[in-house]
Amino acid sequence: MTRQEIKVSTARIGVIIGKSGSTKREIEEKTGITLRIDSEEGMVAIEAEDPVAVMTATNVVSAINRGFSPERAFQLLEDEDMMLDILDLADLSGTTRQLERLRGRIIGKAGTSRAQIEDMTTTEISVQGKTVAIIGLPDQVETARKAVEMLIQGVPHEHVYAFLDRKKKEAKQAMLEYYS
Repeated sequence: MTRQEIKVSTARIGVIIGKSGSTKREIEEKTGITLRIDSEEGMVAIEAEDPVAVMTATNVVSAINRGFSPERAFQLLEDEDMMLDILDLADLSGTTRQLERLRGRIIGKAGTSRAQIEDMTTTEISVQGKTVAIIGLPDQVETARKAVEMLIQGVPHEHVYAFLDRKKKEAKQAMLEYYS
């Protein structure tokens, strides 16, 4: 029996459980694991015979905890190549004001920057608390992470978008070469 425990925000426990336990049930059914949730302590225990199923379910619960909707987090179940990457902004920002500035650069006005990165990399991005979480295929996640890191370093948005555009063209070219 493999068991993994993760601490989750008490504010996200309800989302992990879902209406009448629907999300919890869906995670259990799709992965073959058992979820035990302690809503007082914010602890989620994930158990199963299959260690891969435990790891997969842990990623789904972590994604929901990082601000993704269950529907977006379930992408991790639909394709075994999908991955979750989490960047911690805590070390990069000494003050709450600096953290808010970083988050603002990543999200952009009315969410435009985040949406642009998601669109150009075919990833899902969630900015919550002191973290930025990315769901996607490995190459896409790497490109999205690099774009977020560029924004954190203060690179102007238009340069980041130009980088993403170049990466998108390179990926398209690689795909054409692969099939020709």
